[in-house]
Amino acid sequence: MSFLELTGLEKTYPDGTRAVRGIDLLIERGELVVLLGPSGCGKTTTLRMIAGLELATGGRVTMDGKDVTSSRPSARDVGFVFQFYALYPHLSARENIAFPLACAGLARAERAAAVERVAQRLGLVELLDRRPAQLSGGDQQRVALARAMVRKPAVYLMDEPLGTLDADLRLELCELIRAQQLELGVTTIYVTHDQEEALRLADRIVVMSAGRILQVGTPAEVYDHPASLFVARFVGSPGMNFVEGELAEEGRLFRRGALALPLDREADGRTGAAVLGVRPEFVTVDEPDSRRSRPLLTGEVLVDEFLGASRCLHVATEAGTLVARAPADRESLAGCRVELSVDVRHARLFDPTSEELLP
Repeated sequence: MSFLELTGLEKTYPDGTRAVRGIDLLIERGELVVLLGPSGCGKTTTLRMIAGLELATGGRVTMDGKDVTSSRPSARDVGFVFQFYALYPHLSARENIAFPLACAGLARAERAAAVERVAQRLGLVELLDRRPAQLSGGDQQRVALARAMVRKPAVYLMDEPLGTLDADLRLELCELIRAQQLELGVTTIYVTHDQEEALRLADRIVVMSAGRILQVGTPAEVYDHPASLFVARFVGSPGMNFVEGELAEEGRLFRRGALALPLDREADGRTGAAVLGVRPEFVTVDEPDSRRSRPLLTGEVLVDEFLGASRCLHVATEAGTLVARAPADRESLAGCRVELSVDVRHARLFDPTSEELLP
């Protein structure tokens, strides 16, 4: 039996808005699962129903074998980290962190020891006597994390805890959250719209859209084998390239105008319209001595983005504008004609009607 089970979970508001539409999800003990999706997809509502802050209008939440669908938040043993800190402004950082322990009736000496331990882990020792108004945004979020982590609940629930922070601090706290979660082994559900955070943190990613779950898998599975065009667009920076065309030769060839691309797949008899998807790292500018050995596209570089570790080339071709990766030390190719190769071993095919991945 999984530690946390969502069965047919739904949330419909009085005005008729269906925020969550009958989702099913199994989460194992000790997993860090990320709910990923755009604003309004239902991920925060799902988290709040797990916490008991929202009551489900259908379905069931089961935690460690117990049905908690109608239980009060205090009966669910969860630690919640909000996006906007939610610290008590009249209390010091020390008092904010100790607050859940005081509510649980822990003795003063035990509270002090627990606060010191978590403050050491999160680098807050020097800040414990300051009030929230005296702390930076990043330090306030550290205090909020410390308040959730000062005890070991059954589940940590984190609602975009790094969404308001700058990039460097997000990366630092992202690493810290993952390290602490691995050390403590507490089941964690983390909500974000940032796919890079999801890929960096998760044991498994749950991609949501319009109140539904579209795909559940490891970061590698979601990135390499997206279940739909939506997932392929949403996960990855930049997203996957798409070319509309058709399958021929029993599914072994993809055509788009003059482009005929042999595919690395067994013949399955499939023909007709299809969408070919390929990640930018598998569309490359050919070296002169290799360009005849692989399928080629020719086009003009519209934009050459320098990203530090690599370049992204936006190339207008007969198959549409494609994004390709190039080495960072290569000089800018903006405005130049280039030849591109596509690594068909990493190409994916989608049904243009259902938008689902083809086998």
